[in-house]
Amino acid sequence: MKSRLFKLIAIAFVILVVVGIKMVVNNSLRSNNIKNSNVIALNNKTKINSNKNKEIKKQQTTNAQIKRQKQIDLEKTWKIGYDQFFKQEYKQAISTQRQVIKEDPNFYKAYAVEGIALAYSGNFNEGMKQIDHALKLKPNYGYGRFNKALANELFANYDEAIKWYKKDLEVENYEWSYYGIASIYGRRGDVKNAIKYLKLAIDISPSIKNTAKNEKDFNNVRKNKEFSKLISIGN
Repeated sequence: MKSRLFKLIAIAFVILVVVGIKMVVNNSLRSNNIKNSNVIALNNKTKINSNKNKEIKKQQTTNAQIKRQKQIDLEKTWKIGYDQFFKQEYKQAISTQRQVIKEDPNFYKAYAVEGIALAYSGNFNEGMKQIDHALKLKPNYGYGRFNKALANELFANYDEAIKWYKKDLEVENYEWSYYGIASIYGRRGDVKNAIKYLKLAIDISPSIKNTAKNEKDFNNVRKNKEFSKLISIGN
């Protein structure tokens, strides 16, 4: 009887051990499955984030390329208007620069060309307004300063013109600013200053002699020997 009882106890113990082992194994498998699921989820999340970052970078690159191309196109249009001004096609130049400004209100160079074209069309106040706006956007823009001087010279505001030619020379060594100052002094019959500034222009660009030879602004100083020597082609 005792032997049978002992066997039953032993069997029960073995069964309990087996059940316990099975539970441990199942728990271990369940834990591993959870860990694996978490790893997979993390990997998927990382992959999604990586793809998302790639898409963002791709979009940023595309946007930068579009912006860069837009600026290239605007530069080309601006140059057309710039050339139109020098061909004395003032109305066309104004229209072209307004197209640029419509596309990009911060394109300061377009305001400078539109402004000087307006001035040459007889509209000084509106032209100066546009030139001033160019300088508001970019205060050290040399061509904007030069155009402000040129517009003032065109309307006989000579002191203001000299002031702005000199302001242009603060940011660039531009021969035509020296020439503009020289021509104003030439009108006034100021031989000394006419020669001084014209020489500075010629030092940068000797071909300016050819322009000065036929420049009516120098009629009041042309007979001066030193001035005549300065613009002589042989010198």
